[in-house]
Amino acid sequence: MTTLEDRPGTALLVVDVQNDVVGEAPRRDEVVSAIAGLVDRARSEGVPVVWVQHSDEGMPEGSDAWRIVDQLRPASGEPVVQKRYGDSFEATDLEQVLAERRVGRVVVTGAETDACIRSTIHGAFTRGYDVTLVADAHTAGDKSAWGAPPVADVVAHTNLYWQFQSAPGRTAEVAAAADVTLGSGERDAPAAAR
Repeated sequence: MTTLEDRPGTALLVVDVQNDVVGEAPRRDEVVSAIAGLVDRARSEGVPVVWVQHSDEGMPEGSDAWRIVDQLRPASGEPVVQKRYGDSFEATDLEQVLAERRVGRVVVTGAETDACIRSTIHGAFTRGYDVTLVADAHTAGDKSAWGAPPVADVVAHTNLYWQFQSAPGRTAEVAAAADVTLGSGERDAPAAAR
């Protein structure tokens, strides 16, 4: 499993599900609904939910465009990591937030598939985390006008290649929201097995 020592826990990452990021995204409502279901499950199972929120010149902090969508709200005490780069770990306190919670596996949801999601899953994996990408809980804006494939193809390709990602001592997997196992590690093992 994870190459990070003494990190048996799992966290749900909700990356950039903000008004401007997902406003026109295909399958927006289905993706947000899948994420909301995972957030509810994580909370009920005692799995940390970590929110990631991007800002830049076009989406400044505090603006309506920057706000997390109304259907999703961080609960009191849930960390919200502010970022300015694609990889949610780059120049943020995400690693510290996860270390404090003894997290060695991240379950990744959000937007945009072809940018911040890809950067974050690779960033987590190269830092030693096990990474689960939730197949039906990420999306992107349509960039076909600039030569990119349709969003459905971008999502399908990312799901396809991530399930074959490998490295020593780490796991990469893709699972539908309904099939994601959130609990992990010694927290879920019977006391006698620890």
